[in-house]
This record gives sequence, structure tokens and C-alpha cells, in this order.
Amino acid sequence: MKSKLIAAMLAALSIGCSLPAAADITVGITVSATGNGSPLGQPQKNTVPLLPAIIAGEKVKYIVLDDASDPTQASKNARKLTAEDKVDVLIGSSITPNTVPVMGIALETKTPLLALTPHDLEGERMAWTFCFPQHIALMSRAIAEHAVAQGYKTLGVFAQSDPYGEVYLREITRYAEPLGIKIVGVERFSRSDTSATPQALKLNMVKPDAVLIVGGAGAASMAHLGLAERGYRGQIYHTHGAANRDVLRIGGKAMEGAIFVAGPVLAWNQLPDSYASKPAATEYVKRYEELYGANSMAPQGAHMWDAIQVLKQAVPVALKKAKPGTVEFRQALRDAIESEKNVLVAHGTINYSPTDHFGHDARARVLMRVENGAFKLLAGR
Repeated sequence: MKSKLIAAMLAALSIGCSLPAAADITVGITVSATGNGSPLGQPQKNTVPLLPAIIAGEKVKYIVLDDASDPTQASKNARKLTAEDKVDVLIGSSITPNTVPVMGIALETKTPLLALTPHDLEGERMAWTFCFPQHIALMSRAIAEHAVAQGYKTLGVFAQSDPYGEVYLREITRYAEPLGIKIVGVERFSRSDTSATPQALKLNMVKPDAVLIVGGAGAASMAHLGLAERGYRGQIYHTHGAANRDVLRIGGKAMEGAIFVAGPVLAWNQLPDSYASKPAATEYVKRYEELYGANSMAPQGAHMWDAIQVLKQAVPVALKKAKPGTVEFRQALRDAIESEKNVLVAHGTINYSPTDHFGHDARARVLMRVENGAFKLLAGR
């Protein structure tokens, strides 16, 4: 009798061992936690502990790598995550030059990429990439419309010499000039520059009514200080890539009066209760600051949070077609992300489609003025 019981137990164990193991959903993340992109990448990395351990009943494994603000390292990270870790989805990177090569790997390996930077790539190159920062065209239009409402006739552009700077220059020109605002000076700086004095002097010489600075928080602060120190007194605008508290800390009193276009999460406690994404923004900020302290939130970290909110909607749909760890699941996940509608996130309401992998509309932008060392919401978008 005892031998029969042992035999039955061994048989049951054999059957159990032959069943396929349940696969976790694996999320591969590359961010610029160090290097000159760290003001953007660090809050994104800090957001990972807030992300759910289970989605739709499946365990989620997060693998986080630092690309040190280096495009080559970002590419190596993406290769490792897709080839060795067999991730179901990629997230990253923190700066546009790093995201572009990762997009190519996402396309090649047919892995959905939830991008944390904006750009202007189109067609097949975007097939597997979904962007969470607002499209540069959307944000440029808000700046141009505000400038014309103030009666400005000339605009200088002080931009990073990278794809982010080039696209912003193109888009602000496209929207400003038909409104009667002439671009009268364009100067460039590197993300790693420590001074922009010569460029600031040149912009001051043409005396534009306003200047748009295009850059990340550290570089944008440097450019702003250069203008202020050279005596520029016109209106200065900044982009959503610079909109966080680091720029206020670095720029100090010189930042007073500057206007930023940003996602609504930056104004989470100033938004009217009727604002659709206010609850989502409030949840993110409160959870982040419970862990890292008051006033520690940066809106760039919220893009990481938003990516997972969309993933939470898409995973149950994809699971109906395939299991994690397979090509079929990645395809189903891509298709589900593209089809989910009205997803409320910290930065607005996302509606992706086959022809739009940005998904944001005007609800994803606000204008804010620096007053007394803090961001103050302006009326209108």
C-alpha cells in the first residue's frame, strides 16, 4: 500500500513538472539615471518602486538599467534586455538621442517601446514605439499662441544642438511665423556646456521680444542664466523638457517670470476639479512624495507612471491572445496599446491609434509662470 502511495505521488510530481511554468511579464527599462540627462532620468528611475507588482493577475518583473546619458549605452541596454532578458516591453530612454537607437531595436525585435522622450520620427520607425511626453508640435503651438496674444513680433530661439532642439526649432517656426512672429535669431548649445555666454550675447544684440530656450533642466538653466547675465529683459519661454524643480533650483531668482509649457501634472494642485486627469496626477504626486519627500516630484517621472497605466489597460487584452514571453504576446500587446481609448494618466488623456502613437491632445498641456520661486498656472492652454 505504501509503495502504491509513493508511486502515485511520484506520478503526480512528474505531471506537475511537465506543465509549462507561468511566465512573468518582463518590463525592460533603460533611463539616464546618471550623466547630463539625470535630471530627467533620476525621477523616472525613482518611479519604478511605485509601479505595480501584479497586472491582470500576472506578476511583473522590472529590469532597470542606467544608460548614463550615452546613446551607445542605451543601445547596448536595449540589446541586452531584448536578447538576454527576453522582455515583453521596453521603456526608455530619458533623452531623445538615447531613445532613437532604442526605437530601431524595438522595431527589429518586434518589442513594444514605451518612449519617455518626444521626437518626430514617422512611418515604420514608429510602428512599435508609443510616446508618453507630449508631441513637440502640440507644445510649440501653445507657446506661439501665447506669444502672439502678448503682442510679441519677434522671437529668438536658444536650442540644444540635438534632435530635440532641432524639432522644437522647426515646430515653433511653423506655428509662430503664420501668426506674424518672426524668428530673428537662432543660437545653439550642447547639453554638456557649462556656459553659453557668446550665444547669449548674440541673441541680446538682435533684441527679440521673447526667447524660447529649448533644453533639459540643467542645460536650459545654463542658457537662461547666460541671457539674464547679459542683461536680456524680454520674455523667456521654456519647453516641457525643462519643466521641473531642478530648473528653479539651478536658475534661482533669474527664473522669475519665465513661462513654461508643461504637462498638467506639474500643476496638479492648481488644476480645477473638473480637469479629467487631476485624480491621476494627484495619485502619482502623492505616492511619489510619500516616498521621496515634499516637492520632490518631477513631471518627467510621471511619464514612467503613465506608461504603466497604459500597460495596465493593454495587458488584459493581450492575455486573451497569448502568454508573456512570446512573440505573439508582444504583438498582441502592441495592438492593444494602439487600440485602448481614453486612458487617464498623470499628463492627460491618451488615445493612441494606428496613425497617432503620441495620443495626447490639448488636455495634456498647461502654461505656467515662475512666481516667487514656484510654478503658477496661467489661464488657457
